[in-house]
Amino acid sequence: MELNTATLDRMPASVIVPDYDRTAVTPGIAHLSVGNFHRAHQAVYTDRVLGIPGQSDWGIVGIGLLDIAPEAEKAAALQAQNGLYTLTECPSDRPDVVRVVKSLVEYIHAPADRVAAIRRLADPAIRIVTMTITEGGYYMDETGRFMSEHPAIAEDLKRDVPHTPFGILVEASRLRRNAGVEPFTVLSCDNVPHNGHVARNAVLSWAELRDKELAEWIGEHIAFPSCMVDRITPAVRPADAARLNAASGVNDLMPVFCEDFIQWVVEDNFPVGRPAWEKVGVLFTDNVAPYEQVKLRMLNASHSMMGIPGVLMGHRVVSEAMKDARIVSLLEEFLGFDSEPQLTAPPGISLPEYGLLLLNRFRNPAISDQLLRIASDSSSKLPVFVGDTARGVLGKGQDARRIAFLLASYCAYLTGRDDHGNTFEVVEPRLGADDRALAMDENPTRALEMSVFAGWGVDENPQFSSIFVEMRNSIRERGVAATLEKILVH
Repeated sequence: MELNTATLDRMPASVIVPDYDRTAVTPGIAHLSVGNFHRAHQAVYTDRVLGIPGQSDWGIVGIGLLDIAPEAEKAAALQAQNGLYTLTECPSDRPDVVRVVKSLVEYIHAPADRVAAIRRLADPAIRIVTMTITEGGYYMDETGRFMSEHPAIAEDLKRDVPHTPFGILVEASRLRRNAGVEPFTVLSCDNVPHNGHVARNAVLSWAELRDKELAEWIGEHIAFPSCMVDRITPAVRPADAARLNAASGVNDLMPVFCEDFIQWVVEDNFPVGRPAWEKVGVLFTDNVAPYEQVKLRMLNASHSMMGIPGVLMGHRVVSEAMKDARIVSLLEEFLGFDSEPQLTAPPGISLPEYGLLLLNRFRNPAISDQLLRIASDSSSKLPVFVGDTARGVLGKGQDARRIAFLLASYCAYLTGRDDHGNTFEVVEPRLGADDRALAMDENPTRALEMSVFAGWGVDENPQFSSIFVEMRNSIRERGVAATLEKILVH
């Protein structure tokens, strides 16, 4: 069964199709960089809300940003399917649930016509711009300063028609201001602490370098609320797509699968309106920070703590790694001894219970996310997910072996070879040559000077440096698995 508007009423009986009238839906949200996570998370909440009377003007316009072949193929596929796709939700203890998501009503591949994409954002109907551009996509250094000298940003500032998310948002804002159109709200949905503040900083910094007067207008008129997002959504490989389509009976060119857990906590700051997301499970609050800290420093940090050593121990998927008692013990000890003591639980959340839930989510065999994907771009992820916990552990003089083990494992990961001699691709697009040289320096402590660890205090702590060197030497001589066995408390 093909998937498009004409076939919606002929989907297999096992596939859930929302019953709202899609022909009545008009776009009110634009999303920059439409990855699998957006399609399994924000688009799902919006799909739910479109079924509520009076909410039909909140459809989504997807805007792809990257000028690479897979993104062009994604655009062609979604356009051929009229923005429709199947989402398979995979509980660990019940049959999968397949549904068609109808909220993505338009898709634009910006590299094909950047001017048209910017004009679409300038449309008065678009009142919210959401984005998922990854942790490293904001070009912030360890001090929170926008890296205006970065080649990607410096080049973008020279263009008449910008390519970066910030340039696109600034140019669309210029068109709206000049036309007397109300500004949109910008909602970052990335795993970045205080993501609203970070997005505001990036947009204003870019604008100030281009047009100070416009930057003042943006600073005065555009809201940048923060939010916390959570749903484990693996990459979809060709074998996954074939498996999903065989199970659903739908020939979907862009299927997605995910766990059944979903959470979204949002700062309620939308001056020009928003969907009634609170009616479909979104939690609105005045203070997102406690929720985002729990998620980043427990779930995302645990992913890194599992992913990097797991790859080196020869594991390749999460559910496989979670069958290794050594990795499970590492995560339990990291959460209980390192992460949870540095956190303040937000209302309604028990940190120990949250930790147990995380481990159960990781065990879900239906998800089996790729460890290499989790380990990729760790130079951007580790400062966000682990930096605060490391500072807390060192500041309180607590046992730093697990943090040292992770950092030593990261250095070993950069070699691209696991304990068994198997090679793997190292994907670290934001790790410069200087940092790579430090990681491979004959003096193992030089690695602590890498920009990845800037501000953690690890290079200034003799006791930590000693433990780190011990870990690196052990990994070189015995491997990651044997080193892990040595540091476990139980």
